[in-house]
Amino acid sequence: MCSSDLLTGGALGPLGAWVLAPLAAAAMAGRIPLMAPAGAGALALLGFGLLISLLGDPAAQPQMAAALLATVAIVTVAGGLALALLSLLRRVERRDRRLRAELRHLRRLVDDQPTQLIEVGPEGAILGAFGPGLAGQDLTGQVFSALASADRRQDLAMALQRARRDGRAELAFAPSADPEGWLEARLKRAGAMRVMVVLSDARARRDHEAELETARAEAEAQNTGKSRFLANMSHELRTPLNAIMGFSDIMRSRLFGPLPDRYGEYAELIHESGRHLLDLINDVLDMSKIEAERFELSREEFDGREAINAVLRLMRGQADRAGVQLRGVLPKEPLEIDADRRALKQIVLNLISNALKFTPRTGAVTVGLQAAGGMMELVVADTGIGMSAEDLVRVGRPYEQAGDAERRAAGTGLGLSLVRSFAELHGGEMFIESAVGEGTTVTVRMPVLIAPAERAESTPLPEIAPTEASAL
Repeated sequence: MCSSDLLTGGALGPLGAWVLAPLAAAAMAGRIPLMAPAGAGALALLGFGLLISLLGDPAAQPQMAAALLATVAIVTVAGGLALALLSLLRRVERRDRRLRAELRHLRRLVDDQPTQLIEVGPEGAILGAFGPGLAGQDLTGQVFSALASADRRQDLAMALQRARRDGRAELAFAPSADPEGWLEARLKRAGAMRVMVVLSDARARRDHEAELETARAEAEAQNTGKSRFLANMSHELRTPLNAIMGFSDIMRSRLFGPLPDRYGEYAELIHESGRHLLDLINDVLDMSKIEAERFELSREEFDGREAINAVLRLMRGQADRAGVQLRGVLPKEPLEIDADRRALKQIVLNLISNALKFTPRTGAVTVGLQAAGGMMELVVADTGIGMSAEDLVRVGRPYEQAGDAERRAAGTGLGLSLVRSFAELHGGEMFIESAVGEGTTVTVRMPVLIAPAERAESTPLPEIAPTEASAL
């Protein structure tokens, strides 16, 4: 064997281990630049060994060189491994410090946030609690339902069951640790039987809702008081108006002798204004009684056609003065109903008055009455200006009016709301169909038929001559 073979030994010789050692050390350390200093150190040791071998005994040089190379290989590999281990330890230490910092930051965030996070186990015991002690301190191990006051513990236990069954549940309760407090619990199922609970302080919201409820109750009480006051003023307001209308009616009819033309005109104006004012007051008083739940129906059995005819005769003069054709379409046979006669007349009167107000000259207003589906059906249709979608949403509510300012000034906005209220008092309902430029149709259906009747053939009533009639 030559000296070169002895020195190198091939891939299995000491030199092979030495050559791979820096690469192994750098790879284990995760830093390739470490290969350069490690290789330089190994070359320095190799040079030193060769120098000794050249100066020593020639016969022993190969063995000495081999031993030296083996030593260099061992030292190099050991150094590389030590360097790799040191670098690995430093990386682990840096990562551990970073994780501890992140954990401290996360814990600080959990502790500083306004809610409390609770983990509840399968048996209903609290496995852990994080965040401010809204429900008390040291909750771990306690029964979750015990967090609530005695009267709400069963509700909290049922909320926990709902969360396990449905996935979610919510409940507000007073905590046992602070009976004056108010907590809101939002529960969510996590895993098979665990439930995560987020507790938040709901005292401010409870107080706000209580204030709103108090304000609502006060507003309702004031509104009821106003309605009762107006309802109690019925006699006091109607009595002087009836006197005004009665005496003005005597004057305009010249019952006790002739009057100068101007005085006769004044009497007509007084009577007309008094009747208009009485109609407005009657509307307000009726609505006040309805709102105060003091309006009582005076039901009786009568032919519904009679009430409709009475209103048609009353409104004929107003329709003629407005240049609007007023016609009735009623069944030939009697339509026996059990209802409040005055309320039915008021329904028809309000619907016709409203139709005449929104129907221009040469237009038409049609009033129909029939039995349909076991109910009395009243339909008032006009060919007027119609209503927009915005007006349809508002009309039917008290004191809400449609149309321009001039038409709104002509009434109180109670006509349709009274129609709806009277219909509902009879167990019925009101429907409105309208479009701008296409007229309006109002349908009132009430279950007031004495016996179910088949739909009778309807025919227009003969023209009725205008007559004077007193206000309803």
